[in-house]
Amino acid sequence: MGGVFLFSEFIARSFPERLYCQNTQGPERASVRGSPVRRLPTIMTTTPITVTRLDLQRLERMLDSLDEYGPAAEALEAELARATVVGHDEIPPGVVTMNSTVRCREEGSGKEYHLTLVYPAGVGGEGKVSVLAPVGTALLGLTTGQSIDWPVPSGKTLKLTLLEVEYQPEAAGDFDR
Repeated sequence: MGGVFLFSEFIARSFPERLYCQNTQGPERASVRGSPVRRLPTIMTTTPITVTRLDLQRLERMLDSLDEYGPAAEALEAELARATVVGHDEIPPGVVTMNSTVRCREEGSGKEYHLTLVYPAGVGGEGKVSVLAPVGTALLGLTTGQSIDWPVPSGKTLKLTLLEVEYQPEAAGDFDR
């Protein structure tokens, strides 16, 4: 791939232990669909995000169907609660939606990665990141040029910058994804 590395390779080599989001500020409260949820202060609480109504509906159904509703689901629900929601025909092409493929750069190393944001059932291929993974939740709704800070178990914080949305289903007219 000529200078472009797969994100999963980077993570596997650099951080073999499991990645997590640090809860350093204590819980906050949010409300989604009328129910209070514990809002986890994670890497995704400061950058404005936009999601489509269709993605919101599908993600809410996915969250409702989970057998275990843990911190990852709570973090995603908190992100959805603060998102600006638009119609699928109103989303700009540079915004990460579900099943989008993106190119991002880890600023510390300068390495670039290709990632596809998928539902948990879609994980398995190279570069596929679940929306329930911390980095997946953080990518949802980002716009080209925005960055996220991602704390990892070693105490470091990785800074990922979204360089390009290479494929967005809405821009391609693919609404059955």
